[in-house]
Amino acid sequence: METITEMTSRRGDWLTYAMLGCTIAFWAGNAIVGRAVRDDIDPVLLALLRWIGATIVVAPLAWRGLREDWPVIRAAWKPTFALCLAGIVGFNTVLYAGLQYTTATNTLLMQASIPGLVLLIAALAFSQREPKVKVFGILLSVFGAAFTIFKGDIDALLSLRLGKGDLIVFAACVIWAIYTVLLRLAPKVRPASFLFVTFAGGALMLLPIALLVPRHHLSWTANSIGAVAYVSIFPSVIAYFLFNASVARAGSAIAGQAIAMMPIVGALLAALLLGEALHWYHGVGMAIILAGVVIAAPRGSQPR
Repeated sequence: METITEMTSRRGDWLTYAMLGCTIAFWAGNAIVGRAVRDDIDPVLLALLRWIGATIVVAPLAWRGLREDWPVIRAAWKPTFALCLAGIVGFNTVLYAGLQYTTATNTLLMQASIPGLVLLIAALAFSQREPKVKVFGILLSVFGAAFTIFKGDIDALLSLRLGKGDLIVFAACVIWAIYTVLLRLAPKVRPASFLFVTFAGGALMLLPIALLVPRHHLSWTANSIGAVAYVSIFPSVIAYFLFNASVARAGSAIAGQAIAMMPIVGALLAALLLGEALHWYHGVGMAIILAGVVIAAPRGSQPR
């Protein structure tokens, strides 16, 4: 049986960054979609439908290997439960709740703080110390993301006012950083088995919450149906598989750093899908972020 680590160790580093690139594209789309359907589906219900859909999608891929992997998963039920609670239930539900009160752009900005949070939590929880050059590269990428969001205007950064939605999204970022760090404790099983267990567990945990929350609103329109389909497949099944594999390959610090690219990807998606213009600060921000990625990459193993 091939585990995530064994499966990915045979490939070059370029594949790690390609996987992370796809992951952040799908997750940037998740923020845009979550904001777009905020009036059609409430956050708890959207999260529940997302994980029910994701469980159905991944079930055929996981079914054959799940019986063999189940003893390992059961033996590691504590970290599996923690990963499910943080990465499936906590992060996404809190993120969708924040999108009720703040913009997708602000949400992407808040998520640019995740790389630094990953470093901090890894140091506190596991006494993990990263080389100074890697820390500098990660912080440089975070700065590049902030530079882009604030359009190169330092006064806008200094006058930042965080509202209710921004604080909720920041809480979601802390939860995701915890998930990223805890992935090192994930049971060594087939990726599909791990995703099925966490997705199904997340749906089961959300079900009583959804039943207890009063006055759900759900409008079945083409937009809401498309949104549920998108969040169930791309930022869930595909992106979680790619992100988990990337953490196994490159470690939580490098994988977490990729989140700093999300504001750039979000701007590109907005330009492509919504016709919004790109400006000079997008180019400068992209250059700063990419410089940080290259600086933080392991020596001798940067992607081509």
